[in-house]
Amino acid sequence: MPRARTRTGVRPRTAALAAAAVLAALLPLAGAGASAAADDPPPVPVDRFEGEVPFAGQPADGIFTWGGDSDDSPTLALTDRSDAPEGAKVLEGSYDISGYGGFSHDFAAAEPAHDWSASKGIRFWWYGQNTAPLPPGSGKKISFEIKDGGANGEASELWTTSFTDDWEGWHQVEIPFADFTYRTDYQPVGGIDQVLGLNAMWGYALTLPTGVKGRFAMDDVELYGKADPALSAKVTTDAAVYPVKEGGSAAVKIGLATTASAPITEPVTVDYTTEGGTAESGRDYTPVSGTVTFPAGTPSGASQTVTVATTKDKAAEPAETIPVKLTVTGAKAPTETPQVVIDAHGLPYLDARLPVKKRVADLLSRMSPEEKAGQMTQAERNALSSQGDIASYGLGSLLSGGGSVPTPNTPAAWAKMVDGYQLRAQATRFQIPLIYGVDAVHGHNNVVGSTIFPHNIGIGATRDPSVAEKEGAVTASEVRATGIPWDFAPCLCVSRDERWGRTYESFGEDPALVSSMETVIQGMQGDASGKDLDRNDKVLATAKHFVGDGGTEYGSSTTGSYTIDQGVTKVTRQELEAVHLAPFGEAVKRGIGTVMPSYSSLDIIGDGEPAVKMHADAAMINGVLKQKMGFKGFVISDYAAIDQIPGDYASDVRTSINAGLDMIMVPTNYKNFTSTLEGEVAAGNIPQSRIDDAVSRILTQKFQLGLFEKPYADTSNADRIGSPEHRAAARDAAAKSQVLLKNAGGVLPLKSSQKVYVAGSNADDIGNQAGGWTVSWQGSSGNITTGTTILDGMKKDASSVTYSKDASASTDGYDVGVVVVGETPYAEGVGDVGNGNDLELTPADKAAVDKVCAAMKCAVLIVSGRPQLIGDQLGDIDALVASWLPGTEGDGVADVLYGKQPFTGQLPLTWPKSASQLPINVGDATYDPQFPYGWGLTTLKPVPHGGRAALTVLSLAAHLVKADSPAGRAVATAARRIVQQKIGDHITAASSKPFAEADHLLLTGDLKGAIAKLTAAYRAA
Repeated sequence: MPRARTRTGVRPRTAALAAAAVLAALLPLAGAGASAAADDPPPVPVDRFEGEVPFAGQPADGIFTWGGDSDDSPTLALTDRSDAPEGAKVLEGSYDISGYGGFSHDFAAAEPAHDWSASKGIRFWWYGQNTAPLPPGSGKKISFEIKDGGANGEASELWTTSFTDDWEGWHQVEIPFADFTYRTDYQPVGGIDQVLGLNAMWGYALTLPTGVKGRFAMDDVELYGKADPALSAKVTTDAAVYPVKEGGSAAVKIGLATTASAPITEPVTVDYTTEGGTAESGRDYTPVSGTVTFPAGTPSGASQTVTVATTKDKAAEPAETIPVKLTVTGAKAPTETPQVVIDAHGLPYLDARLPVKKRVADLLSRMSPEEKAGQMTQAERNALSSQGDIASYGLGSLLSGGGSVPTPNTPAAWAKMVDGYQLRAQATRFQIPLIYGVDAVHGHNNVVGSTIFPHNIGIGATRDPSVAEKEGAVTASEVRATGIPWDFAPCLCVSRDERWGRTYESFGEDPALVSSMETVIQGMQGDASGKDLDRNDKVLATAKHFVGDGGTEYGSSTTGSYTIDQGVTKVTRQELEAVHLAPFGEAVKRGIGTVMPSYSSLDIIGDGEPAVKMHADAAMINGVLKQKMGFKGFVISDYAAIDQIPGDYASDVRTSINAGLDMIMVPTNYKNFTSTLEGEVAAGNIPQSRIDDAVSRILTQKFQLGLFEKPYADTSNADRIGSPEHRAAARDAAAKSQVLLKNAGGVLPLKSSQKVYVAGSNADDIGNQAGGWTVSWQGSSGNITTGTTILDGMKKDASSVTYSKDASASTDGYDVGVVVVGETPYAEGVGDVGNGNDLELTPADKAAVDKVCAAMKCAVLIVSGRPQLIGDQLGDIDALVASWLPGTEGDGVADVLYGKQPFTGQLPLTWPKSASQLPINVGDATYDPQFPYGWGLTTLKPVPHGGRAALTVLSLAAHLVKADSPAGRAVATAARRIVQQKIGDHITAASSKPFAEADHLLLTGDLKGAIAKLTAAYRAA
């Protein structure tokens, strides 16, 4: 572990003389003590911070900052300080990070890499900001990484460790190179050889704490000590767990790895013996012991095999473990002892011929309180102190949060990673498989190269349930092919305020629209009975967030700087049932496997009760969801959400479990959670019946998914991830999601023969058009994954396209302009309006619209997760398109721009005129939007003739056909087109209100009422 020496008694304003005296007294310690030897070489300077290394980035030698967004990068300065441990200056900085941020020193790429292999480790002075010394390990955690191999510092391999800032004043942090581990959550080039060579080093980086403001100072980075030859080699095993059937043999491969892949200079010996564990030596297995020797000169990668044979007694029994203890001389030993595991056998729960209910009952009857608590625990994979904790704590589930990805971020690496975790569960008594979960909310969006669909708001705009079902099917196929059986989707929120940063996760503002899109559940899970869940192209789905997360009041959130997300939903009971609960009732009918409560609170007007956090609302979870609706799956918490329940941690656990939560996404605090849950049950604060119900629900889904029979990844569909077939489905969804709001003079569709001028921030940016929850939690701009931008798609259809992002190129000589503007990516409350965001276009986008639309006929596409305020420029725009967040298939947008497919999309949200109107929704007593809910022009074919008379005929026809039949849809479409033509650009409150209400009625199946409302809108126009 990193060691630190503290400079006691030193303060920032200490006189120079006193500082010099203290420094003189302490500096001799740098080469002495437990971590240094008398014959150690002198330290090798890396950074003195005297100005010899500038603030600069690659390819120059320099120090630079970075962060998740523009606010996350820390500030840095080289400052004169009288108490500087070395020289006159130190590196000082401040930070206030919400996502991630830190700074790096990269050595110049034009110069050779540095060789650190002769040194023991790296050390530096750090100025602690604590007002009093803290117990070791209790301060702010700061990650420190070094950059090994590769072409340069930004194309190297990252090795990481961390230290905690537990002190006040200067202290020296020493980190032996032996403490660094390969970084598994991110590698800039996907990793190289996963061997810390130390002979081609490119610098270092520090990742600073998030969620708190802070300052720091740093000085005198240097290499210290003499490398230990024994630590230039390490002994490995090819696995940590070796499951075998009773009577079978396990082959434990003992291998050798060296830094820089050099042959070893001294022999390495490994003594091995089978001892301990739950299996009985001589009865369950034949004991083995001996020595493996790697002579001097043995190359890196060499291995030898030890075989452990088990015996067969034919008795039914749980799994039994046989540790293979390794004692290593001359090299670094493996971090954990490998185990051979004799598989559980002969027990009823393992019999796939039995009904699931009987299998669950049998397994539950055998489980200890600790094992039950483990099944109710879900940890984030990066939070594991050791992968061995999966078995030690009997964890039931792991997840990858947004951006928690393997290296490299490929489908094969995902499957290998999940299988590695799943293997650990085989070391438990009953070998209960993990259920691994991921947020695949518009495709398998964490995986580079996967098929990314439009976000839900765009799917809602299609008004096509078959598109939603196809999206669910494609997503499920790609997710399951990476070994993941569980998806935290779909979001069934009904978004009632566009200021919400999660608006794009909703299918729309109308519960009837949301319910109609729940065909996505069948796409994911298959039959409502759950009989298809064990297929290799289906996953367990999650209805979220129960209930009311789309209705939180602006300004009610108390989470950080959020303004609306995770706030309070204030509704009457009638509004709650009609608007927010209705989609969940539909999900239960469709057999949804899991439900996730919302971070938000619910305040039912008139019941005399205060607002209740949804994770604590027993009346809604136990009473409404499980009892009234009859939900049979299990309830999973949101990320660390129970921590927001008022009270101490024991109270959080007790309250949430008693309220009906079955599994807790802890996600980091799994050790404390399991012990606390066990304690609350033992104390009688949580009934045993509640625990047994929760575990039964979890096990039922695991059995239905077929995980006991096939726990590992079935990658037979891996070649379909990002395949042409899947991308074609996403392309079609993107095309159908485009909503044509205005089309004066028939500017759209474009003609291939036209000379087109393209501008705007979102015309050529995959990251922007995919939005948040793409590769990382917040998403990011730029070329983050494979696909086609809108500009790419247009170039395939146009004979002449000129692109100028800021419209700085000359606008002379063009037939038409296309300006693609809108938002940059965000997720959740980070995107809330008022939290650094608004609904206005950026000044640069406004300027591009003004310039292009003044020079030629123009079409403006708004790529965004919610409506943008465009009213002040609308008069100068000929054609306006709501493109939403179309995903990776920009070809789909080009398809409707050039008439390969008609515009058929309709607004899933009311488009406001101003922020002062918000919230504004269909059905409001006062309703005067820029564009009403359901609005959407089409280029399908000419509008039917006849006007009022045609509407009368359609009204009669509405009495003869069903709303959801092809004839019914044709009647509604014809009527809507007649009304939209009559309204034209003169949208008024009088025509908007019945027009929007007609769309709602149509979605509820009331075709006659819808045509009557459309007729009223026609009269008002």
